[in-house]
Amino acid sequence: MTPKKEYYRLLSQKIIKGLEKRNMEGYYAENKEEAVSIALSLMKEGSTVTWGGSMTLEEIGLKDKLHKYTVYDRAKAGSQEEVNEIYRKAFCCDNYIMSTNAITYDGELVNIDGTGNRVAALIYGPKNVVVIAGMNKVTDNVENAYKRARSHASVPNAIRLDMNTPCKATGLCSDCTSPDCICCQAVITRYSRIKGRIKVILVGESLGY
Repeated sequence: MTPKKEYYRLLSQKIIKGLEKRNMEGYYAENKEEAVSIALSLMKEGSTVTWGGSMTLEEIGLKDKLHKYTVYDRAKAGSQEEVNEIYRKAFCCDNYIMSTNAITYDGELVNIDGTGNRVAALIYGPKNVVVIAGMNKVTDNVENAYKRARSHASVPNAIRLDMNTPCKATGLCSDCTSPDCICCQAVITRYSRIKGRIKVILVGESLGY
């Protein structure tokens, strides 16, 4: 095991303890393959599944492994109306899969969203929320987690989504109120009212933004 891998493993144990005291479950995967295996084990076969936009999910290939589930995939929608319907279905879905923009040493999740469907589903609705995050998203406190979300996650996402925002042109967050702004809602998840509803899989790799 490399020094970095051992560092990730040790730090993950502290984060998992923080998650536990916040009524969330924590897991550690050495790599993306193990993360996929854990995620699938947390969802009952045949149950309904959807997800929030996430480069992490693209990189680990989890969406290609959901053959035994009923999937709501907005990428396959034929119209904006169908997309909106899938957004609404997420709130009564059995499983919602997402990543997080940042997570603190003490197990707090920090997320910033544009449309708001992802943070809304994290907060309320789906019976089971599975969060998958590379250890590159770990920060020491909420303040730095928020800074990470604005600087390291939102800017490349604005570029990826081809948004007409100042950060897409400069590479730097300017705290804009552009019509295309993707930093519309900021959510700190410091506790889960429903014990075990939120499950966080930490991955000993750099994933997503």
